[in-house]
Amino acid sequence: MKKAFQFKAIATFVIAFLISATAMAQGGKVPASPRETVTGSINGANITIDYGSPAAKGRKIYGELVPYGKMWRAGANEATKFTTDKEITVEGKKLPAGSYSVFVTLTDKDAVVTFNSQVGQWGIKGGGIANEDPTKDVIAVTVKTKSAPMAERLKYVISSKGSNWFGIPSQYQ
Repeated sequence: MKKAFQFKAIATFVIAFLISATAMAQGGKVPASPRETVTGSINGANITIDYGSPAAKGRKIYGELVPYGKMWRAGANEATKFTTDKEITVEGKKLPAGSYSVFVTLTDKDAVVTFNSQVGQWGIKGGGIANEDPTKDVIAVTVKTKSAPMAERLKYVISSKGSNWFGIPSQYQ
């Protein structure tokens, strides 16, 4: 009986040690910009947006950390990936079914959203320049921006408003 108790105690200790060692090896914390995925259906097209969700951390994002007039990867780390299983119309322009990297160039009143056929790349090059190859741009559309309540993390929403729609990230302010 005593040996069985000792074996269980040692086995429990070893399992606890392995779990804590694994957690420490992985950093034991949530990434600063965790990957997020949002899915939805608009007019029969299944849409997925996969992006890194950075936190505001008290910073003013749009116009400062993400400067106006400079192309941005529309998220953190890898370029934001937009996938549709059917051709869709974005602001009057046709976007074929497929996967695209999304880049955004903001002003204080609107944004140019660029869908680029190159996917899987890191979102920026040296010097903070977007890792976007203009020869692979499929469409670019201009959308009006709207202010929204402060949000700590970037969040995309897929919504439908008649025939015009676009998933708009929350405004960090």
